Amino acid sequence: MTRVAAKNALVLDGNTVKLRLLAERQSRKAMVHIDWLRFTVQLRNAPPFLTDKRTESTSVWDEGYRLNKLLTLLNELPDCERSPAGQASDLADKVCMALGFEFTRGGELLKGHDFYKRRWSIQRNGAEVGWVGFGASSDSPRQRSQAETMHVNLYGLACTFAEHGWNERMARIVDDLDAKITRADLALDFFDGFSGGMERVSEEYKAGLCDVHGQRPKMRDINWLKGRSRSLYLGSKEAGKETNIYEKGDQLFGEDANSPWVRFELRYGNKLRYLDSDILRRPSDFFAGASDWHAAILREAGETAAPQSVPTTPKAALMSVKAECVRNARWAMETAAPTIATLFQYLDEDQFLELVTAKKLPKRLQTFSKSDLQEAFGEAFNQYVVPRSGPVAQSLH
Repeated sequence: MTRVAAKNALVLDGNTVKLRLLAERQSRKAMVHIDWLRFTVQLRNAPPFLTDKRTESTSVWDEGYRLNKLLTLLNELPDCERSPAGQASDLADKVCMALGFEFTRGGELLKGHDFYKRRWSIQRNGAEVGWVGFGASSDSPRQRSQAETMHVNLYGLACTFAEHGWNERMARIVDDLDAKITRADLALDFFDGFSGGMERVSEEYKAGLCDVHGQRPKMRDINWLKGRSRSLYLGSKEAGKETNIYEKGDQLFGEDANSPWVRFELRYGNKLRYLDSDILRRPSDFFAGASDWHAAILREAGETAAPQSVPTTPKAALMSVKAECVRNARWAMETAAPTIATLFQYLDEDQFLELVTAKKLPKRLQTFSKSDLQEAFGEAFNQYVVPRSGPVAQSLH
């Protein structure tokens, strides 16, 4: 009896996940969704966050609320002496609000994961679906560096059951806090089965269809001889790009259900790669950009995307000046513009000039030359920021 009940619960949970994924696909009109997300924030970059829990009928991302928040922050700059626990708590609350009203921060500190000493749990219906870690678990040089950061880890269930639009809101958090994405999983589901099944994937790999720039990715398999619950891994974590093709239906419903559901899960990491926040806004483009084979698989699923690659980069030059300027320009237009417009309207000329002149460059821009910054910012505003900023741009006039 217990065994039957457990199997029924497995099927129920699997169907719930499938329905939620179908709803997200319909809402976003896109086939690829984020299935895991991790990012790191420097403690000094984490501002206080206003955590008033307003009614569900009012969006916390509306223009008035963000303007209010930014005005408050101008008068109450982040206190660098605040405890890491307090900053991590604020960040956890912010992440929960971006995910939706079903998500809450746990009430007490827990033991940390992944070499972080402590963590705040992010929960849905009382179950942990993510966490925010802080503090070092040892006094080694590497751990001392980690102690200066907070880390957000959102599991697949958090990403699956978050409210529609969560990934755009999370991208804004990443930009606002100058965070570094360390992992992003992009999942493409074939709920009714993939033509040719796992065998076809294996044959296409052997035929060289999965090659990238003439190089064949590493391949390993799990349960291949068993014939059920199979996985094929292409690429490697060490290179920061790995694709897991697996029988998702067996995982969610059990092997006896004979579910045809196959998932292609592209896992990007920050080893040798820089993961831009746009990977959260346009996951289909980044899926298609992994290789011609990935783009073809996505077209077979019914979506044609604009391929966006994530090339490997030397560790010493992880970010280009163009990427940094786009990041800063987007933040200025989408987040700071209403406050700047308000200050421009109500301050006299001397007060406004005192506010905006003789200020140091953001730390991550200080390594670039003035001419490089001027050229890159001009391109960033013209090509990436201004076309997206209709309502915000209008508010400046």
